[in-house]
Amino acid sequence: MSGSDSDSEPSTADSSEAHLMGFIIANIVGLRYYTGTVSGRELVVLSRQPLNPYDSNAIAVLNMRQAQVGHLERSVAATLAPLLDSHFALAEAIVPKPPGRNPKNPNAKPYRLPCQIHLFARPEAEEIVRVALEEGGLQLIQPNDHEFGLSQANIVAEDKNKKEKKRDLDKIFALVGNDERGKVSPMEPPKDVIVSELFQHQKEGLGWLFSREKLYDLPPFWEEKDGAYVNVLTNYTTQEQPQPLKGGIFADDMGLGKTLTLLSLIATTKTGGESSVVGDRNSSKKKRKRTNEDAGVSGSKVTLVVCPPSVFSSWITQLEEHTQPGSLKVYLYHGDRTKDKRQLLKFDIVLTTYSTLSTEFSDPNSPMKEIEWYRVILDEAHVIKNSAAQQTKAVVALKSERRWVVTGTPIQNSSFDLFSLMLFLRFQPFSIKSYWQSLIQRPLAQGSASGLSRLQALLGAISLRRTKDVPDGGESLVGLPPKTVETWLVELSAEERECYDKMESEAQSTVREFLDSDTVLRNYSTVLHIILHLRQICDDVALCPPDIKSLLPSNALEDVSNNPVLLKKLASLIEDGDDFDCPICLSPPIKTIITRCTHIFCQTCILKVLKNPISRCPICRQALSKADLFLAPDPPPDEVESNPSANNQTISSKVATLLKFLQESKKQDQFIKSVVFSQFRKMLLLLEAPLKAAGFGVLRLDGTMTAKKRSEVIKEFSRTGPGAPTILLASLKAAGTGINLTAASRVYLMEPWWNPGVEEQAMDRVHRIGQQQEVKVVRLIVRNSIEERILELQEKKMKLAGGAFRRQGTDEQKRMRIEDLHVMMGL
Repeated sequence: MSGSDSDSEPSTADSSEAHLMGFIIANIVGLRYYTGTVSGRELVVLSRQPLNPYDSNAIAVLNMRQAQVGHLERSVAATLAPLLDSHFALAEAIVPKPPGRNPKNPNAKPYRLPCQIHLFARPEAEEIVRVALEEGGLQLIQPNDHEFGLSQANIVAEDKNKKEKKRDLDKIFALVGNDERGKVSPMEPPKDVIVSELFQHQKEGLGWLFSREKLYDLPPFWEEKDGAYVNVLTNYTTQEQPQPLKGGIFADDMGLGKTLTLLSLIATTKTGGESSVVGDRNSSKKKRKRTNEDAGVSGSKVTLVVCPPSVFSSWITQLEEHTQPGSLKVYLYHGDRTKDKRQLLKFDIVLTTYSTLSTEFSDPNSPMKEIEWYRVILDEAHVIKNSAAQQTKAVVALKSERRWVVTGTPIQNSSFDLFSLMLFLRFQPFSIKSYWQSLIQRPLAQGSASGLSRLQALLGAISLRRTKDVPDGGESLVGLPPKTVETWLVELSAEERECYDKMESEAQSTVREFLDSDTVLRNYSTVLHIILHLRQICDDVALCPPDIKSLLPSNALEDVSNNPVLLKKLASLIEDGDDFDCPICLSPPIKTIITRCTHIFCQTCILKVLKNPISRCPICRQALSKADLFLAPDPPPDEVESNPSANNQTISSKVATLLKFLQESKKQDQFIKSVVFSQFRKMLLLLEAPLKAAGFGVLRLDGTMTAKKRSEVIKEFSRTGPGAPTILLASLKAAGTGINLTAASRVYLMEPWWNPGVEEQAMDRVHRIGQQQEVKVVRLIVRNSIEERILELQEKKMKLAGGAFRRQGTDEQKRMRIEDLHVMMGL
């Protein structure tokens, strides 16, 4: 398995199109200089070391514990390194048999050890790989060769006749783990802390969480054999007993009360409930291990909860509603905060955000890094789906044995989203990227039964998942009222249709030119801007520039440093769309940088790129220097921002349709509350004036607000009676996760989102525990527009992967596939 010193996401060669070409035989050398050991038929990691001072082509060989065993012989590395670096090939390695022992010196290591290196490539790169191996004097043993059938490579070969039908996430969870969960008894929380009565499924969840933290058995996929410990997936053997996995994935469906269940777990620990260990067989070995473990915690029982800022209010509200006042002491480590770790250890719960941890990651004196927490809980943990992002590295580095991943959507785009969760849980070998790709990702993407069965076993061993709806059509676990989702097609006015058709025609012509000249990726930002504005015009013409040509790059960009107007325009496009993530870390840009070639990055990410000897734009590959980077201006303060509707006397067709729905609901019940979701902040601002003019009490919740301000808005929206607000205008990203909006019973989605799972999250802010009324969701879609085609893509994703197993590299927000671009643009 090949790796690299870089932290980039999986390369193009790692995609599902890569298939096994065959294998070569090579020697691992330098074994006597390293401490790592290997066993027979053990999978090992090939890790590129381009900065090796002795050989820039060096490829190190590591075992499952990441200990170096040796390195590939220089002649083989010289051929393979360029193929791996250019992503033409992916390599996996296995040691066929244990190294022989010298009878005269049984303890001495051998000088060299043969291994098989299995090479994978995409069809278009096959000939390049074949020629490179031939020129390097390396013999490729192919699947149709006699030697192949007798080799270890035959085990990893693709079986074209055993394509397994992909299943969706809920079915995968349902297929495994039921027996294990049945052994865990429901558990009552301590009544002196938790004042609310838990639902039966929450008591069962508490019992499962509690039992997981008290495990003393071997981690999944490990066996004890002849006094040693063997990982059955990699054949790695060690004399040291692996540590139990005290934690896992709590993946209950959104709205089932995961936060209350976790508070009950924290309360149980605080009150000493952990003394009755579920499943403890009271062996002297386990008692001794528990004593040592408790001493290592130094008496601290502090739980660190990491979540997005929008979730702060949910945790505070849950504490106020469900716990005895003062029974759990909470500290908000956000904004102005103490750096005294002794002060933090006085609390039961420390709440912080992913961005705060990311900011302090490079600070060696951060108390977050120094404290050994009793447990760490990652709420809305799908936030860390990019393993290369700094916030992911920051949470992985936290010290704690008890580690919990909490999310109703552990897989959003592809099964690779799970890798970051394995990384945080420190669940070997799945926490090592090359093993994850070899054991799970590649066979799963290629439809192999082994990949699916391994993923089933993995999830069944470490996760708990329940859904609100019973598969056979029975009642909800928590007796929620029904939810209906309606798609309403909006007809544009004659003037709007003329404007839209003109824009779309220009857009289609522009994108077709990019496709014909094969320059789509070089003009990636431009294509995104075009799609963004076609979507915005469906909401309101006022959101969009008069013609598509104003979005296209021009020669004037060479003098962009002297053109602050253009800089501000590009920055506003990022802010308006709420669509742009840094293509390096795949997260919203921090200190947004615009390059001379009009591509957008985080300042930290792009500066790292410039450290390379030959620095190029990661998207269009143009040469890049520090002089080509420009810091985007900060958006104006919310208080003084002009409302775009002030100069807009006409109401768009979509806004008029929304008003009609809201007024009809008001006639039925004047106190009924509605949440209006939009991805565009300017759209939220534009909606305020017409809604207030129609007599509605309106509040707004978006990403520019502080955590305190968001909490105040949600609290005010929950107020009832005469004069209480009835409409909440909410950003899909800011309000789509972690908050409770059960005061409302109507949801309006102003635009479709690429990923239907994001829309589901938004709906479930309203349709969750505590909801007493039937929930009605209306999706407003402009007929014969790009919005209808986005719905087509949503259906395509759901059919292809059931919301769980999309082919890697197909996230339209990052790098839209060409065929999807054809659908999107109606070409």
